[in-house]
Amino acid sequence: QVQLVESGGGLVQPGGSLRLSCAASGSILSVNAMGWYRQAPGKERELVASFTRGSSPNYADSVKGRFTISRDNAKNTVYLQMTSLKPEDTAVYYCNADIRTLRVGVPVEMRYWGKGTLVTVSS
Repeated sequence: QVQLVESGGGLVQPGGSLRLSCAASGSILSVNAMGWYRQAPGKERELVASFTRGSSPNYADSVKGRFTISRDNAKNTVYLQMTSLKPEDTAVYYCNADIRTLRVGVPVEMRYWGKGTLVTVSS
């Protein structure tokens, strides 16, 4: 059973910083892409940043220059460093990962999602 567990959300003032973490655990053969999405109240879930192994990270225009995605492959963990936070960054942040596991002895890659962590930017 594979799990993604996010941490690091909370309440922060505009202009502040937060660091989100997401760790994958379970019977994992390998992890390919990892990334962060967010969903604000009344809006659709949107990509924030993603990171495919061996490639440069990809960011939404709205967070470029403010957010940085990184990963620790040895720990199957992805991070999102968020700076210069704005009220419009308020959302539930979800991590996802494309993970390869064995299913009845056969390697299968599937996309997994965490349950989300709430980030609130408010004074």
